[in-house]
Amino acid sequence: MGKHKIVDLAVMTDPASCEPEKVEFERIYHEDGARQAAGFFGLDQSDFPDGMLWANGSVKLGEHTGTHLDAPIHYAPISEGKPSRTIDQIPLEWCFGDGVVLDFHDKPTGYAITELDIIAELKRIDYKLKPGDIVLIRTDADQYLYDERYFSIHAGMSAEATRFLCQNGIRVMGIDAWGWDIPFSFLVEKYKETGDNSVLWEAHLVGKEFEYCHIEKLANLKLLPATGFKVAVFPVKLKGGTAGWCRPVAIFETE
Repeated sequence: MGKHKIVDLAVMTDPASCEPEKVEFERIYHEDGARQAAGFFGLDQSDFPDGMLWANGSVKLGEHTGTHLDAPIHYAPISEGKPSRTIDQIPLEWCFGDGVVLDFHDKPTGYAITELDIIAELKRIDYKLKPGDIVLIRTDADQYLYDERYFSIHAGMSAEATRFLCQNGIRVMGIDAWGWDIPFSFLVEKYKETGDNSVLWEAHLVGKEFEYCHIEKLANLKLLPATGFKVAVFPVKLKGGTAGWCRPVAIFETE
């Protein structure tokens, strides 16, 4: 096996981030670990070397907090006419493939990326999609992780653009923004203007027609070329989960 360069594509899971669903940590430090073990085994803290033992902790967070892979069950109960799969049922083969970055970082907040935008960007980078590719949508919104606007300051995907990717055999796609759709405030405004409820969460709801997963809250897409690397994005095996936390990476062969 040759040498590889790895690029981290996850945001930090951090209580200080501006996630709507906050992360909560409870830490047990080494002195606490010694006291805890002493209680378990009838010893004194001083019996342990330097009065210390294990560090430990617990974390409280939502399934969609931090970088995560959405399962089809998140979008709707039925996908392609069958019960939607949960995150523990996703084929792992979907989660490793050739990476493709489509660059839309110049699009304004609330802009819905269209099918024609996708086609034009593929033409610009001279690439033809193939089944098994993992397509990453660059908006550069990851820079706002610690900004109160993080939830609402990004471009997003339209239903037609999502459908186009699915029709080209893409099972896993992702975005470096809080969500796959445009911010919900824009969707609600569009609904109020038109009375058409199909615009509410329209890109996610393509999952009714096509069984696919998308990654939300990616990071560092600006560090990647358009093609020429692999993506690995294996989710936590969470029983019945609507999503799974993940640490996606881009992998480059250097030899």
